[in-house]
Amino acid sequence: MARTQLRQRVANTIRRWPWLANAARILWRIRQAKFSAGVVGVVFDDCGQVLLVEHVFHPYHPWGLPGGWVDHREDPSYTIQREMQEELQLQVEVGPILIVSVDNDSHIDIAYICYAQSSIGNLSHELLDYRWVPVTELPRLHRFHDRAIQRALELVL
Repeated sequence: MARTQLRQRVANTIRRWPWLANAARILWRIRQAKFSAGVVGVVFDDCGQVLLVEHVFHPYHPWGLPGGWVDHREDPSYTIQREMQEELQLQVEVGPILIVSVDNDSHIDIAYICYAQSSIGNLSHELLDYRWVPVTELPRLHRFHDRAIQRALELVL
């Protein structure tokens, strides 16, 4: 049987019993790798200083960019808006993606440039403090956060 005929028979069978395609899709998704995802936002003030937060739950790099985990079926650009609001009561306009990285083979990090639309309010229980830091005086940061800031500087300069 020619390949074209075989493909046509498969298509006809799936059209006759569409649940077969759904079952195949479910099996395919079960076999796919599962990833967690997190987002961070790079925000500069009018003086060119970057917003850093002191995280409660980050023992190795307590100071870093604000952000958090992407919820199930959540758009990462919405996640960064939600996290800025939850952690800092800060309204932001989300700009373009700066960098994306896969870490530990199963975690995706996404960094956005963000533009503050309000001032910072009360901090969430996840943060101890925040500060605006000149980019020449950054503390030791997680490598991904440092790369995100450097990429953002390339865009704004």
